[in-house]
Amino acid sequence: MTARKIFLVLLAAGVVGTAAWLVFSSPVLGVRNVEIVGNVTLTPDAIRKAAAVPELHPLATVDLGQVEGRVRGIRQVASAKVDRVWPATLRIEVVEREPVAQIQAGGKVAVIDGTGAVIEVRDVAPPMLPVLEVARPAAGDPATMAALGVVRDLPSSLAGRVRRVSATTGEDVTLGLSDGRTVIWGGLDRPEAKARILQGLLKREAEVYDVSSPDVVTLK
Repeated sequence: MTARKIFLVLLAAGVVGTAAWLVFSSPVLGVRNVEIVGNVTLTPDAIRKAAAVPELHPLATVDLGQVEGRVRGIRQVASAKVDRVWPATLRIEVVEREPVAQIQAGGKVAVIDGTGAVIEVRDVAPPMLPVLEVARPAAGDPATMAALGVVRDLPSSLAGRVRRVSATTGEDVTLGLSDGRTVIWGGLDRPEAKARILQGLLKREAEVYDVSSPDVVTLK
């Protein structure tokens, strides 16, 4: 190999080595900005703290899966997605859990989402959030999941009137309204039909509205 060829090979190797160093080891292409999107109640600083990515850490070597896992460790976060945005930004997109109901126990209030996950524990009950009444409140419990599913699927015009949701099985969900009236909802089947019929029935005076079978409704 001639001296010229040797020189060109060394030059190319040097360029590749320098580029690799710049990308994988140096702070030149390090993280200078952590962009947070999708947050509603959480502050960007709280998410950045959970992400725990040091400033100027090489962007190429950030373990995206580990960062996502740390962010999902925040109670209020349902999901997280982390991406690199070259040259120096780490983008974290979160979806926060949506409060569906509350469980009162021991002088405290646990706010839960539609999957039964606890979002936060409070001393004071949040207004307008229905109280969940089941024997064994837990994610995966049929009565719990049915009750939460019914509340989650209600149109806003009805959801705002519900103060209590109870069930003993997955098929006997009952709603207690703000004016003291009771709605026997039944299971998770045909939610749109039940909601439409109930909105019409509530214009009539009664104490109990049974829409568990939308084809045969009763008032008491």
